[in-house]
Amino acid sequence: METLNQFIAAFSTAWQQADVLFLVGFGLFFIAVWFLPSLLALVFNRQHAGKIALLNIPAGFSWIAWVALAVWAVTGKLGDKLAAKAWLKPVA
Repeated sequence: METLNQFIAAFSTAWQQADVLFLVGFGLFFIAVWFLPSLLALVFNRQHAGKIALLNIPAGFSWIAWVALAVWAVTGKLGDKLAAKAWLKPVA
């Protein structure tokens, strides 16, 4: 427990002494990671990009939901290709 308290104290001190450039860079990095499924949806799955972007906001609080959105974003067009191969109607 003592080690955890020391870590929290050291982290708190380092965070308070951080300069503005680091904080802006960290903020941009954090937002990019949070909205990574939305960015992937723009690249791989344009059909459902709006739904993925909307669901991405609360999904960032849950790693399971965030990973599920990332998988959906990456496999969107792949699902249509597989459905066409199997002669199935793609899901709208």
